[in-house]
Amino acid sequence: MRFFSQSFLYDDPWSIVSLAFFLRYPNPYAAHVVSCDVVDRQHTESGTLLTTRLILKRGALPRWAPKGIVSRAETWIVEESEVDPYGKVVKCRTKNLDHVKVMQIVETQLFEQTPNGTLQTTEAYVTSKFGWGLTRRIENHGLSRFKAHVQRSRQGVSLMLDLIRQARLQPMTLGSYTSHLHSDRTSLTSSVSASSLDVNENTCPEDHTSPPQSGRWYDRFWGGR
Repeated sequence: MRFFSQSFLYDDPWSIVSLAFFLRYPNPYAAHVVSCDVVDRQHTESGTLLTTRLILKRGALPRWAPKGIVSRAETWIVEESEVDPYGKVVKCRTKNLDHVKVMQIVETQLFEQTPNGTLQTTEAYVTSKFGWGLTRRIENHGLSRFKAHVQRSRQGVSLMLDLIRQARLQPMTLGSYTSHLHSDRTSLTSSVSASSLDVNENTCPEDHTSPPQSGRWYDRFWGGR
């Protein structure tokens, strides 16, 4: 098992970053995402919003992978999230539903309002049960790919933040707000330069070999693995 943990600070308030996070697909930094659909959504008695989404992602196998290791280079991802508008917290967990023996990645995201902006904490476990002397190599490959996708995911969220800022400058009704973001996504995306996506980053030390000690936010909110 390999473990990844990192934190990132956005200058924008929690409400805007949370909106950008849920609107991040599709974007030019996530070309591997084929589809994203809501399969369940409900409010709890405490006022939080629970959402389950099903995401289809397309990948590419490394050249050293044995022939036929997977039937297709696509995987279904289930994303479970909880939005607490009163505590200003978003909790999100994703995991792949197929190819789990070859490799499974369980990722958790936490967005919290802080005095300096919105803090995003990302954690992931990469596990392989394939065996045949390839377990560690598969886990290392999965960790490397995950780290690359984390950076691109943040770029996608930053792009959506830019689109939201532009949309807020234009008068419109509340009902047309999110539809405006999606309808103008293509034209606005082409006008956003890479330099405009920069945000302040505070990267925590990473441990890729073993999970942290108890008391993490993951355990508090989701319980044990």
